[in-house]
Amino acid sequence: MSAGPMRDAAAATPSGAPEPSSSTSGASTGGSRAATGTPTSRAVARGGPLTTLNPLAKLAAPLPAMIVVVFSRDLLLPAALIVLALVVLLVGARLSPGIVAALVVGTPVAALVLGVSFGIWVDPASAAVAGVDGPAASTVLFGIGDWQFTLAAYLVGVATALRVLAVLMLSLIAGLTSTGTEFVRAAVQNLRVPYRIGYTALAALRFVPRFGHELEIIRAAHRVRGTVAGRGPIAALRRGLGTAVPLLASAIRHAERVALAMDARAFGAHRTRTERYLMPWRARDTVFVVAFVAASAVIVWLVWATLAR
Repeated sequence: MSAGPMRDAAAATPSGAPEPSSSTSGASTGGSRAATGTPTSRAVARGGPLTTLNPLAKLAAPLPAMIVVVFSRDLLLPAALIVLALVVLLVGARLSPGIVAALVVGTPVAALVLGVSFGIWVDPASAAVAGVDGPAASTVLFGIGDWQFTLAAYLVGVATALRVLAVLMLSLIAGLTSTGTEFVRAAVQNLRVPYRIGYTALAALRFVPRFGHELEIIRAAHRVRGTVAGRGPIAALRRGLGTAVPLLASAIRHAERVALAMDARAFGAHRTRTERYLMPWRARDTVFVVAFVAASAVIVWLVWATLAR
């Protein structure tokens, strides 16, 4: 191999390759690096006890609640699970003020707005089937011609919006406190996902921000050369075609550098590999899963008991 590709390969590692470690023969080196606990320290620096948990625990704990809320048809159960997810996030993670405001204020606003969007698609005659009947079915909020938007259709739309938001909020427990890199490492180490698949997917994920950076460079170069002219959809289409070719060429060059970097470090040469960072499943992960599932079960039982009266 010439010196040029080697320099390219070395330069590609920080931005593209999945930080390959030594192969099986280098277990001692990998173990010493794992003992430093670097990822855990970075997780604590982000703040909150949730960031110290295994990403798979934060994904598995709300999964039963997600399945139950998908098949619910009332307003109370998804609303209660939204509150549970919000409390867990606010207590367990140090979120920025902007994210806290978006969760606390944006969630009810989104439920009300999405309720109108989903309610428009509801047949007023089928609202009674969904459990919303009585005066609500005959209360018309507004109408256009012969079409009428009833309170029953709006309540069905709000229930649908709450189910969607409940699934989203439950998934944010893992999404806001873990990175994609941590998920891949946990899946490889705990679920025995083949590392060739896991770290290849991780390398592909790291292409996304690099492509965004390359796109900004190409657009800046076009502006410097004065090739950007005109406004409107035709000009936007012309600009898109003008950036597609250099972006594709840059992607091919970057993929080649990443492949060389991974080959140079014997990626895929052995059936197993040591890990630079460890993502073990600890007792606190089990406690979190059991506690969250138990809290979800209590909420579901209380809601169903209240609705059955």
